[in-house]
Amino acid sequence: MAEVHAVKDKETISLISHLLTIRFSKQMSLIWQLGINTALRISDLLSIKFSDINDNRLTIRESKTGKVASIALNDKALALIKDIKAQFPGHQFVFQSYRSRYAQSSAPKPLSRRAVSNALEQIGQEVRLRLGTHSMRKTRGYHLYRETGDIARVMKMLRHSSEAQTLRYIGITQDEIDNDFRELVL
Repeated sequence: MAEVHAVKDKETISLISHLLTIRFSKQMSLIWQLGINTALRISDLLSIKFSDINDNRLTIRESKTGKVASIALNDKALALIKDIKAQFPGHQFVFQSYRSRYAQSSAPKPLSRRAVSNALEQIGQEVRLRLGTHSMRKTRGYHLYRETGDIARVMKMLRHSSEAQTLRYIGITQDEIDNDFRELVL
């Protein structure tokens, strides 16, 4: 599997959201937007149930680590979830599969990881970036690092075990770090 990247330009983040809406569905765009705003792994993002959200906080057990993640939802994430709930009041999952006849006649299930992966890969080709399901999480980490310069804070948000792992994950290269040292003169 090819390594995917963070989206480093905020205008491109919006463009990807728009392209997901017109090429795939509003639901794919909402996954992109909520994924960036929560920095969750795709398996955890797709498994969010409305019942996991209380008092503007999302609490889930991460499938990869088994750890409980408690995330304060920002205003944008709350608005997205509110709109989804209003449109689909009977749904159990925030991103519930609902289009196929099979989905309508069986127990509720979230949208598949593969469907999201395919959509992001295709949009990535269109915008000439390697996009995948980790791109949302990487993008959130990258922008938090650029705003704060605090790699420990990003590491904690992503629940990583080392700073080196986090820098590599969000796509901060040694060249970028060197450039930061050259540009910041005190």
